[in-house]
Amino acid sequence: MRFAHLSDCHLGSWRHPELQALNMACFSRTIEVCIKEKLDFVLIAGDLFDSPYPSIEVLKETFRELRRLKDSQIPCYFIAGSHDYSSSGKTFLDVLENAGLCTNIHKQELREGDDHIYLTPTIIGNVALYGYPGKKTGLDIPEVKRIKLIDSPGFFKVLTLHTSIKDAIGSLPIDSVDEKELPKADYYALGHLHIDYEYNNMVYAGPTFPNNFEEIEELKGGSFYIVNTLPFQYKKVALELKGIVRAEMKITNALVGTDQILFELGKHDLRDKIVLLRLYGSLEKGNVNNIDFLKIGSFVSGKGAYCFLKSTSKLVREDSEIKIDGYHALPNMEEDIIKKYVLDNKSDMNKFVEPLMHILSFEKKEDEKSILFTERILSEAKRVLGLEESQGIISRSKEVLSGDVYQEA
Repeated sequence: MRFAHLSDCHLGSWRHPELQALNMACFSRTIEVCIKEKLDFVLIAGDLFDSPYPSIEVLKETFRELRRLKDSQIPCYFIAGSHDYSSSGKTFLDVLENAGLCTNIHKQELREGDDHIYLTPTIIGNVALYGYPGKKTGLDIPEVKRIKLIDSPGFFKVLTLHTSIKDAIGSLPIDSVDEKELPKADYYALGHLHIDYEYNNMVYAGPTFPNNFEEIEELKGGSFYIVNTLPFQYKKVALELKGIVRAEMKITNALVGTDQILFELGKHDLRDKIVLLRLYGSLEKGNVNNIDFLKIGSFVSGKGAYCFLKSTSKLVREDSEIKIDGYHALPNMEEDIIKKYVLDNKSDMNKFVEPLMHILSFEKKEDEKSILFTERILSEAKRVLGLEESQGIISRSKEVLSGDVYQEA
C-alpha cells in the first residue's frame, strides 16, 4: 500500500493574509498530489489546525479539501497535535470526523494493575495504524514512554506520534522520548518538530508550510512524505509555491538605515517573492523607530513582491547608561528592576521571576533549528516552574511561555 504522511499544517496560524492563503494553498497542493498519485490513504500526524478552535473560513476551506479526498475514495486518518489538542477532549477535529471526512486513530485501553497504555490498531488493507496524540508543554512525553501496541500479526505496523524523539533533537536539553523506548513498528510517522529528519524507519514529515519567519529562512517551503509498504521505501515531496528573497543587513546608523535597506533590496528581483529582511547590529546613531518600514514595505510592494516580513530582534541600541525614573542605571539595571518589582509586588510567584528572566535571555545556538530552540526554552522553563508536579502552574503560564513569545512578527 502507498500512503501520504503529513503533519504540522497549522492551518490558520499566520496573521498575514497572504501567508495564510499560501499555507492553505500548500495543503491544497498536498491533496492534489495524493489524488494524482492515487494513494491508498492519507495520515496526518497532528497539528492540522493551529488552534483547537479555528476560524470559520479556515474550517470551510479545510472541509473543501478533505471532501476532495473523500470524493476520490482516499480515506484520511489523523491524531491530534499539541496545537489542535484540547484538554477538554473536544476540538473541531471531532467535527471533521463526525462529518465522515477523516478518522481519529487514537484508540487506547488501560488495564487494571498495569501502568502501560495499550494502543488498538485501525486496520486498512494490510496496514495497522496506531496513534497517540501530542499534548501541550510536553505532557505527552511520559505517556508515550508507557505505550504498548496490541499485536496485529502479519500487518505493516505504523505508529503515529506527535512528540520529540531524542535522536532528532541531539544534545539539546529538552524533554524527549528515547527511540529505544518505543514499541516496535515498521514505520514511525512523526510530527511536532518542524525539521527535515529521516532515520531508518523514523520520519518527521516537516510542516506543509513554514510557521514563522525563521522557518521560512531555514526550510524555504513545506514538505510531506509518500510511503510504500512493499517494498518499504519513502520519498519526500517538497512544497515550494513561492520563491524567497532574503536580505540580511548590519545597521549601525538608523538615521540612514532606510536608504541602505532600499538600496540593497533594489538589487533583487522581488516579483511574486516572499521577501525576508533581517537586521542586526548595535546602533550608534538613532533607534529602530528611525527606520521607515512603511516606506520599505511600499517599495517592496511596488516591486511586485508577494509578501514582506522583517526581523529586528538582533538590532539593538548601544548605550553606556540609560536614565530611568530619575536615576542612572548601570549594567546591573535589570537586576535592580527585578528587585524593585519583587519588593513592590508581594507574591509567591516572585521566586520564579529571576530564573525565568535568565531563561528568556538564552540565545539561539549556531545551526539550531527554531523549533528546537523553542523546545529548549520551554523545557528549561518547565524545570524552573516544576510543571511536572504542578498542573495549576501550567494554566497560569501557558500563555506567557507559548511559542508566540519567540516569533518575530
